[in-house]
Order: sequence, then C-alpha cells, then structure tokens
Amino acid sequence: MFAANVLPLPVVFGFSGETLNADEEAFFTDVNPLGFILFARNIKSPAQVKKLTERLRVVSNNDEALILIDQEGGRVRRLRPPHWRDYPPMSYFGGRAEQKIDEAVACVTINYRLISSDLRTLGINVNCAPVLDLPNVNSHGIIGDRAFSNNPDLVAKLGRAACKGLLAGGVIPVMKHIPGHGRATVDSHEELPLVDAPLHKLRKKDFVPFSSLCSFPAAMTAHIIYSAVDPDFPCSSSSSVIQGVIRDEIGFEGLLFSDDVCMRALTGPADARVVSVLKAGCDIALHCNGDLREMLAIAKTCPRMGPKSLARLKAARHLIHDSDDFDPQAAKDRISAFLSHR
Repeated sequence: MFAANVLPLPVVFGFSGETLNADEEAFFTDVNPLGFILFARNIKSPAQVKKLTERLRVVSNNDEALILIDQEGGRVRRLRPPHWRDYPPMSYFGGRAEQKIDEAVACVTINYRLISSDLRTLGINVNCAPVLDLPNVNSHGIIGDRAFSNNPDLVAKLGRAACKGLLAGGVIPVMKHIPGHGRATVDSHEELPLVDAPLHKLRKKDFVPFSSLCSFPAAMTAHIIYSAVDPDFPCSSSSSVIQGVIRDEIGFEGLLFSDDVCMRALTGPADARVVSVLKAGCDIALHCNGDLREMLAIAKTCPRMGPKSLARLKAARHLIHDSDDFDPQAAKDRISAFLSHR
C-alpha cells in the first residue's frame, strides 16, 4: 500500500476544467490526495479524459489513485453521447423486474458491466453507483427514477447485480446513499433534509437494501438528519448514525465516503466540514467544487488516512476483477430487447 511517510490525504477532490492548471498540479503534487472525481466540466472526449486521468495519477504520485465518477444512467451520467452510450435510468429495469426478475437481474449486471468497460478504458476505477434509495410518494424528486424501485427486496436484488457488474469490469461500486435518502422531502444539494420516521419503519424498509448488500466494498453517506437516531447532526457528521446504524446495525464494514461536503445541507467552512465527517467515522471525504482556496484550507487541517481506512481501501481494491467472457454487443442487444417491452 502506502509508505508511512506518504500516507494519502483521505479526501477525493474535484477540480476546475478539462486539464489541470498549474496551481492545481502544484497542489495535488504537494498534498498527495487519495483521489479525484470527474464532472461534466472535466469531460470533452475519450482521448482527453484518458490523458487527464493519466496526469492525475502522475501529479498525485499514486498509480492506484481513486478516480471517481457518477455514471448511474438516466439523469445522472457524466459520460454522454455522442462519445458514450446513452444508458437508461434504473427505474426502467425495476419496472420490468416485476414481470421478469431473472432477466432484470441479468440485464442490470451486463448494463453495469458495459459501464465498467467505458470507465476502465478511460482510467476511471470507481463509480458512485448504484442508488439503493427507496423513494416515497411525498419525497423530493432528486432520487426519482434514479432508484430501481420502492420495493426494498427488489432494490437489493438489482443493486447486487449492479455491484457485481461493476466489479467484474474492474470498477469499485459505491452504493448510495446509506442508510437511505428516499424519504427526504428536500434536495440535500440545496438544504438539509429531516427524516422523522421512527426507527422501526427505517429498519423495515430503508435500511434493507444496504443490509442485504453490506458485504460490498464501498458506500456513500446521506446528508440527512434521522431524528430517531441523532436529531442534531446529519448522517455524514454523526457518529451515532455512522457507528450505531451503518456499522453496527446495517453491518457495513466497507469503505465509507461522505457525500459531497460542498452541498448546502452542511454548514460551516469546507475544512471544518471535512474534519467533521472524518471524525464521525467516514473513511474518505468528497470535496467536489474545485475551489482551490477551500482545498488549501482542507490540506492544512485534515489528518492523514488511518490504518482502519487503509485496510478497507485495500479490501475494496482486492474485490475487483476482470471478466474474460464478456461480449459488449450481445449485452447491448439483450438490454435493448428487455427494455423494449416496458
């Protein structure tokens, strides 16, 4: 893994454009961040993205740097036509699964195997997917058709298929948004949601997909207050939720990312937000807006990655493997045939 004198900063950073500017290069070279996350602003063409990911690994002095992207399908996909396939939202698979569950599972697996092929070709090794949230009738549309279904058992089955498809293609899946974003009535990008459902209801529904998939390697927290567990702090900054619910009750022992600390659900300076999510029990903080002044402040106050988090990172990397018997065109044809009967 890492030598003691070069332990990574447990932060995944965003940055400003399609190439790194001189100040970004100098900063990333100096602080040795664990990884980076790509958005539409960083993406132009396959050749450009490939060159960019190679450069990120050079400046971070880490051949194994995590390079993340949100490539769920539907509304949330950073790689889009004409250069990349037009992947559907996950609700399409969930809708068909009510009639043909076995074929739905197979098609979700190969759908994410196709996505993993796109990502690995570009040098991207982590996908912030699948979404395991269960939307409610009155919940905010930020989840919406990103979810497979509001049936927890079905979401667990299709989420497992998605994770297997990504791992088979050499990409680490990050399950979202543990322990569940589906009841939120506001968008956590804009304000802090409050979920006041009693714990027994959360256990019966929201926690189920995450409990079923707790052996998978990585997950991302929700910036939500669950008043039944901690009425004062959102999950990402709450040791009561992270340790008491995510680790102890759900049983997730994998690599835990915070959601983006730049989101308006959180308050205070960026460096304090990063410290708060790490102190609460997240292994890695996401800082996505590319603001170099904030990143400089974070580097001054953020501790280096600890041994438990390093062990979880090693375990996550160990699970990925490449499939030898994958036919991309056959996969595309099978998915198209399945979804044509929606």
